[in-house]
Amino acid sequence: MGGDLSGRLLGGRYRVTGRLGRGGMGVVCKAVDAVLGREVAVKVLRAHTDASSAELADLRTRMQREARAAARIRHPGVITVHDVSEESGLPLIVMELIDGPSLDDVIDERGTIDPREAAGIGAEIADALGAAHGAGVLHRDVKPGNVLLDREGRVILTDFGIASLEAPEDGATTKLTRSGELIGSLDYLAPERAQGQDPSPASDIWALGMTLYAAVEGSSPFRRTSVWSTLTAIVTEPLPEPRLAGPLAPVLYALMDKDPRGRPSAAEARRMLAEVAAGETPRAVAPPPVPPTAGSAA
Repeated sequence: MGGDLSGRLLGGRYRVTGRLGRGGMGVVCKAVDAVLGREVAVKVLRAHTDASSAELADLRTRMQREARAAARIRHPGVITVHDVSEESGLPLIVMELIDGPSLDDVIDERGTIDPREAAGIGAEIADALGAAHGAGVLHRDVKPGNVLLDREGRVILTDFGIASLEAPEDGATTKLTRSGELIGSLDYLAPERAQGQDPSPASDIWALGMTLYAAVEGSSPFRRTSVWSTLTAIVTEPLPEPRLAGPLAPVLYALMDKDPRGRPSAAEARRMLAEVAAGETPRAVAPPPVPPTAGSAA
């Protein structure tokens, strides 16, 4: 589905009034629910004329998984999904409409963000991630473009399109990926994921740290001239010293520990970030317990 969608009735119910943005999976439109009379955001799968039936099926599955992942989480900092529908055989996700920019838009406009303001935003993201992780959902693509800031000060985590979640029927982790595909945005990819390891809650925490680093410093610390050199930097190079982060710097180092076992949980991250936002000195995270060596006493 392509072209200008303005004025079209999608899913027999949602009248498009404008376009909000475009992502890797589709177009997000502003629309009016003809039944309830409220404004909503509708994500429409972007159809590629050369896409195979298998690729289209995969994209449908990803959008359906996005809706289910977001719907599983009950938290004001996670985008609310109202409906899942179809138009011309392609799925639609109908979500709450957020009146405000993305964090990426704010960074583009302002260049950098005050560390205490960024810490406050980060505390809200960490709280939302804690709710997601508690519900068995990994976001896997935390970045400034997926953080929305509404006019009333609410911080909303959106775009669960590549989330993984534990299937309630068997407790196993259901992954949504294609063989050889890089899952997540390169600049925010955790070192363990860059090395092909499975994602974990700690991977989302790294991405949160990268998001806040970009907010206060104005750029990604490991971006290089190629995918390979960027991946190498993420895995092997130390975090460049933040020049503008001020009191947020120690928290950034904690969030972006190369070893996922050394990173704080979402709850610990929220606590440290809230302390920085309040002008307090963040308490350090206790180091993870050292596993016993072979032959040591129990």
